[in-house]
Amino acid sequence: MTAYNSTGDSEASPELSATIKATPAGDTLIGGAFQGVPLSMSYSVGTMVGTGKAGTVDGIGTAASFSNPIGITTDGTHLFVADTFNNSIRKIVIATGAVSTLAGAAAPGTADGTGAAARFYYPYGITTDGTSLYVSDYGNHAIRRIDITSGVVTTLAGSATSGSSNGTGAAAGFKNPRGITTDGTNVFVADSGNRTIRKIVIATKVVTTLAGSATSGSVDGNGIAATFNTPEGLATDGTSLYLTDSANHNIRKINISTTTVTTIAGSTIAGSADGIGSAAGFNTPVGITTDGTNLYVADSKNNTIRTIEILTGSVMKVAGSGSAGRADGDGASATFSQPMGIASDGAHLFVSDYSYCLIREIF
Repeated sequence: MTAYNSTGDSEASPELSATIKATPAGDTLIGGAFQGVPLSMSYSVGTMVGTGKAGTVDGIGTAASFSNPIGITTDGTHLFVADTFNNSIRKIVIATGAVSTLAGAAAPGTADGTGAAARFYYPYGITTDGTSLYVSDYGNHAIRRIDITSGVVTTLAGSATSGSSNGTGAAAGFKNPRGITTDGTNVFVADSGNRTIRKIVIATKVVTTLAGSATSGSVDGNGIAATFNTPEGLATDGTSLYLTDSANHNIRKINISTTTVTTIAGSTIAGSADGIGSAAGFNTPVGITTDGTNLYVADSKNNTIRTIEILTGSVMKVAGSGSAGRADGDGASATFSQPMGIASDGAHLFVSDYSYCLIREIF
C-alpha cells in the first residue's frame, strides 16, 4: 500500500498490501435478479430445500418445509420466498440451505409489524432492491414492504379492500396483485384482477396505471390502449418490463418510458412449442426473470423452464420433461410440478415448485 500527500510525495508501506477487485460483470442487482452477462449453465436440476409435502418447518435443506410457495427473489446471498399458503415470507441462505421465517405467521391478517407479528393474506409476488423486499399481498389487495435487516413490515400502497383507483398509499386500490418488480426507484405491479400494470413511486407512495385498460384482451399499444388477460410475473432490466400474460399464454414487453406494449413470444393459444415469436407456445406462464440478455420463464402448466432471447424472441425449453414430477436430473430428464416463481443470482436459477412445495436449483 502506497500513501500520497497533497504535493505528490509517496511512500510504500512494508506491512500492508491491497489489490483492487474489479466488479464482475453480472453483478448488477435489478428487480431481484443479477444482470450483466448471460447465464452459463448446463441446466442440471437439483432440489435445494423442502420435503415434498406442505409444512411450516424451518431447518436446513430437505428438513425445511413450505406450503405452495410462489414468488421468489434474491439479494445474492439469500433467497426470499413468498410462502403463499403459510402466509409468510421465508429466507434461505443460498450457501447452506438454511431456512428461517422472516415475517408473517400461518394465520392470515393485515397487520404491519416486526417478524411474526406481521400478517399477510396469500403473499404472491416478491422482489428486492437489496435493502427492502416488496411483496404483492394478493388477498389483502396491497403492496407490502419489508426491511430485510429488521424484519419490519409496512404497507406501501393499497388497503384490505379491492379497488382500481390511483392515489397515494392506502388511497390507491388494487385487486389481487400478483407479479412485482422494482428498478430501485419504482415498484411495478401486475394488478391481475384489474388487468393492468401499476407503478408505485417508492419515495412518495404515489400509484399510477402504467399500462392496460382493465378490459380483457391481448392488444399491443401504448399505455391504457393495451390490454392484458391475467398479467402475472414481472421482471425488469431498468429500461423495459417483461410480463407473463398467463391466460393469454404469451410474454409481453413494456417500454417503461413510452409505456409501449409489445408481444415478444407466444400466442393466445396454449401450446408447448419452441420457436420464434408467435410461433412459440406457452401454457399459463407464471414466473419470469432476466440476466439482461435472456428471459427465463416458469412455464407452469407445461412443467418446464423456457428461455427467450430478448433481441430475437427465440424460445427454447431448457429444463423439465413436460410431465409433472419432482425428479432431479439434467435438462429434459428433470421434472417439475407447476413451477411458479423463478430468480437468478447471476450464476444459477432458483425455482419455486408449487405442487411439491420445493425450491429447486438449476445450475
